[in-house]
This record gives sequence, structure tokens and C-alpha cells, in this order.
Amino acid sequence: MVTIGIFGSHSAKEIGISAKAWGFETVIVVQKGRDKLYSEFNKHLYDHIIVLNSFKEILNKEVQEKLIDLETVFIPNRSFAVYVGYDGIERGFKVPIYGNRFLLRAEERNVERNQYYLLEKANIRSPKEFRFPEEIDRLCVVKVQQARNPLERAFFYVISAEDYYRQAERLIRDGVITEDGLKKARIEEFVLGARFNANFHSYALKDVFGDFDFVGFSDRRQVNLQGFLNLPAREQLKIDIPIKNEEIGHFGVTMRESKQEIIYEYAEKLIRVCEREYPPGIIGMFGLQGAMAYSPMDELEFVVFDISFRVPGDPAIGPTSPEMRNLSLKHRVKIEDPLDLTMMEIKKAEELGRIEEIVT
Repeated sequence: MVTIGIFGSHSAKEIGISAKAWGFETVIVVQKGRDKLYSEFNKHLYDHIIVLNSFKEILNKEVQEKLIDLETVFIPNRSFAVYVGYDGIERGFKVPIYGNRFLLRAEERNVERNQYYLLEKANIRSPKEFRFPEEIDRLCVVKVQQARNPLERAFFYVISAEDYYRQAERLIRDGVITEDGLKKARIEEFVLGARFNANFHSYALKDVFGDFDFVGFSDRRQVNLQGFLNLPAREQLKIDIPIKNEEIGHFGVTMRESKQEIIYEYAEKLIRVCEREYPPGIIGMFGLQGAMAYSPMDELEFVVFDISFRVPGDPAIGPTSPEMRNLSLKHRVKIEDPLDLTMMEIKKAEELGRIEEIVT
């Protein structure tokens, strides 16, 4: 009997809720000092709790043996990738992972065959990149890793090389970013449009469930950016501190139906490319983060600036998305959250004796 394995951060509650709703036993791996949310306030969601001094200890032999003894199928999230590391996940973690463990690395911007490579291969519109600050000729966003937070980046906005160097120098001086982080930063045009996170689920058992499902749109709440945006412009100009884009929450949004077809087409093209570049391709949740903006021809187009190859960590999707009702009709079971699709596929794979097709 499969036990659903959960990493105690990012989307652990969402995964636990869906797993228990579908009748699975659960095991959560938490880090001491960060466990109270799971081990005390929401302990009804987890049948087994493994407390570690450090998340990295999940790679220890005795921890993995316990997970394997429980017949664990582990659900990866962003925190799992960051705190355990891609090398550890790909080569050291012996527990079956729902989805494609080798595709998690493609989210990073400094690896070969990364998300930008995949977007180009799929012929999906993405922002123009500027390799050097001297090339900047329009409003751009610089995406650079925060100095003290491995999960978040510290975006800053520039209009010229001079502006870039001035802001970068200040952010380094204030300890927000590092010189090494700046060397790895990406400079790209800022897309003036309405932002959407388009979230999907791609199936391994395509003969049973079809190719993929769209689960809904959302957008992000970010600090301290949100605070600035809540002020009148004249007050914003008085505040002379760096703007950060640290993700702290989400909210649901909708898109006009006449523009939704391109979203589905992008997802389909990305799935096909990933099948070739990272076999067996995308299994489970993924997201296209972008904006609907006017093209040079004054027509609306969707521009993708980020891909997530795992659970989005967005509990707002289920309650706010009209797609939950649509998916309930399609699959003839009650779908209340995108992760219900994950549990639905795991349960069916277990029933059919096809678990090896949905894990890596």
C-alpha cells in the first residue's frame, strides 16, 4: 500500500490534505525548529513524522530505509529541490519520486537545457534576454539570487547600463545580493502586461486520463513590492529602500476565454519537448508563469518568463478556479484541488500495478 511522502515546507499542507482525502497514509519529513506547523497544528494530516536536524539528512541511509519500508512515493516541491539539492535528488535519493526528478534541475538558469532552452525548443514566446548591461535599451528586470535566501530572488528594474551598475552596487553594499550572484543574474525585457500563472497537470497514464489538464490561473503576492504598490506614487518616491519580490502568497485570477487557447497550446508544446529532452517528460503539476501583453503588432500575446516543474505551492488554485468543476465532470470524481489529480493518478497506478510508470 503506497504511502505519500511529503517534504515539510512550501506545499506540505496542500499535499497532505489531498493525500488524506484520497485515503492514503502519509509520511512527512520536517526540520527541527520548523516542524510545529505540521507536527502540532496540522498533525491530523500526517500518519508518520520524521524530524531531522537538517533537511539534508533526508539523504541518510536510515531515513531513506524508513521511507522505503513505508512504500513511499515522494511528492517533490521547490523546497525539496533547494534544500536537498539536485545532485542529491538525482543520485542519492533512492525513494521513488512521483514525476521526473531529472527535470527539477531545468528550473535553474545556469544549467544546460534549462527552462529557457526548453521554451526556445518549444517555440514559446519569452522575454528578450540581454547578455550584458551595455545592451540594455528598454525597461528590463534583473533576476538575481538573494544573498540570504536560497528560495527567492531579488529583482531590480533598470533602463540603462548606468542604472544597472548604480543599483547593483547599492544592493551588494546593502547585503541584498552578492557579486557572485550578480554574475549569474539574468537581464531580460520587462513585459508590460497582466500577469498569470497558468497551472497544469501532465499525466504519465495518458491512456487512462488523457494528455494533460489545465487546473487554473493565479498570481503572486510579493514583499516588499506589494507594500510599495499600495502607496500613492508621490509616497513611493519618498521611500529609498530596495524593492524585493519575495513570494509570500497567491490569489486566484481568470482569463478571457478567447485568449485561453494559446495557454493550452503552449502547455502541449512544452510537454512534447520535455518528452524528448528529459524522458519520460513532465509527470504531475507544472506551471507557466507569464503575462498577457501587446505584441509589436498591437495584438495580445502570452509571454512566458518562468516555468515550474513541480507543485506550485498555491492553495488558492483549488478554491478559486472554475476548472475544479470542469475536471470533476471530466474524470467523474470530485476534484477540489489540483493535487487531487496527483492522488488520482497514484491511486489508479497502484490499482493497475503500474506504479513504475509514474515515478522516477
